[in-house]
Amino acid sequence: MRKLIPVTGTLLAALALGACGSDAEQTPAERIPLGGVAVAVTDTTIVDAFEAAGTADPIRAATLSTKLMGSVTAVPVQEGNRVASGQLLVQLDARDLDAKQAQVEAGLAEASAVYSDATVQVGRIRALYADSAATKAQLDQAETGLARATAAVATAKAMAAELAATASYADIRAPFAGIVTHRFVDPGSFAAPGAPLVTVEDASTLRVTVSAAPDAVRGLTRGTTVTAIIGDVTVDAKVEGVVPSGPNLYTVNALVPNPAGEFLSGSSATLALPRGTRPAILVPSGAVVRQGDLTGVRAVTDGQPTLRWVKLGRTSDGMTEVLSGLAAGDTVVVAGGER
Repeated sequence: MRKLIPVTGTLLAALALGACGSDAEQTPAERIPLGGVAVAVTDTTIVDAFEAAGTADPIRAATLSTKLMGSVTAVPVQEGNRVASGQLLVQLDARDLDAKQAQVEAGLAEASAVYSDATVQVGRIRALYADSAATKAQLDQAETGLARATAAVATAKAMAAELAATASYADIRAPFAGIVTHRFVDPGSFAAPGAPLVTVEDASTLRVTVSAAPDAVRGLTRGTTVTAIIGDVTVDAKVEGVVPSGPNLYTVNALVPNPAGEFLSGSSATLALPRGTRPAILVPSGAVVRQGDLTGVRAVTDGQPTLRWVKLGRTSDGMTEVLSGLAAGDTVVVAGGER
């Protein structure tokens, strides 16, 4: 809801009303709450804002998949579970990778042995060559053998690193702390490369995204605080960025802290983009009477409260804007106790 900020003086000349001054019987809707007060309303200046509708999405969301092809052996999480960063979400059958791991380790051991032998051989030939007991060709051959052994060790280590990276795709882990929102597979399912397995969202901060015309975003910069309405709750949001998104259209992103999970991701949201001030009539929210879809106030005329239907605007900080049906100088009754 738009945050109503009075800039000039309003309120409230209060007069306690003990009971109605007339003996005429009233309907229940017209009885004055005990302890109610009469409040005289005046013209008020409030901050005007353009309300742009959008959605509140988590700042981080990831749908995880794998590069491997194989059967799913375990899915130890359910939708709605809160998970920690690095926690196992899905496990795939990786027995073929275990066999390859053994091969790679054997190849690395062989390359290391050849490298050790080549190092010893080069040391001997260098000593003999220094004593003129070995030819230059023999020394060059030994040096070449050492270079090949060194390259073989490097190749084996690279293969081991590649296999370790590939094997990591057999264990799908949470990239950040959050909540599991979708589980696409069960144990026994077949996983294919790129197919979605599980989705994790971090809704500790929500990003409200709206679109607006250039006039509505003029003056907005990164870090500006604006009012956001998520569901029926008004909160402060900090502008993350304002970028063009089409002809005569801009996208505004604003961040809303949500550490306790008060707001659900994907909720409809509105950003109130400030654009100056305007006159308005505000009344305390306790003066509003609701009967079904109808809204009204008890306006005091000649000392008698009369139910008057009005059209209401936004509510914020205990004040409600009256769009029509009430004028400056009118007096309304604000409830203050039991009927």
